[in-house]
Amino acid sequence: MSANTKTRIMDTAEMLFGAEGFNATSLRTITQAANVNLAAVNYHFGGKLGLLEAVYQRRIDPMNKQRLKRLEQLRNSHPNSPIPLPELVRAFVEPALALSRQPGGQHFIKLLGRSYMEPRPVLQDKVREMFAETSDRFVEAFSQTLAHLSKDELYCRMHFMVGVLAYCMTGADMMRIIASSRFFEDASSETLITNLVRFICNGMAAPGSIETATSEETNIESNVIALEG
Repeated sequence: MSANTKTRIMDTAEMLFGAEGFNATSLRTITQAANVNLAAVNYHFGGKLGLLEAVYQRRIDPMNKQRLKRLEQLRNSHPNSPIPLPELVRAFVEPALALSRQPGGQHFIKLLGRSYMEPRPVLQDKVREMFAETSDRFVEAFSQTLAHLSKDELYCRMHFMVGVLAYCMTGADMMRIIASSRFFEDASSETLITNLVRFICNGMAAPGSIETATSEETNIESNVIALEG
């Protein structure tokens, strides 16, 4: 069994799982499309679920490594202070956007989206497990940079960040449908990233509810003192 056979199986599975879903795609369909026999799938992956996991790992592992590498570089550059927010956001979003631009990357993005809609928790659990370590490391870094946020607020804003990133990863075609201007057709990748990072940073750095509550309490106290005076 050659490495080319293994790659061809994963490429085919990635495309079909993304287009039809994991449950609706049979191994027979995959083997016919990849022009291999069932024994090849069992030999390389041990079955359908093992094949799906290999497809995930092929894309997610390199992205995780790149994110963690960049995070470590930022920590070394800022040993005695929190990492500046724009640099931290870039370290998180750029590897993901690079993945979406890889050959076959859009097939994987469709697969990743479907994984959260399939009525099988094992698929979602696999994805969460693969992202767990990287997510934990970035949560720690963001909590240091955005110390004014409560834990719940930080998780909420990171959730929104992932959401807007996922939208951008779907590609320019989706953005053209919604946007009436030619910006997404004419803008370079760097321009898009710069605008994305700026947008995320403004949302992430906004005052938290604790700050707002404290400000309101201060205003109330000031008004009471003024009335008593």
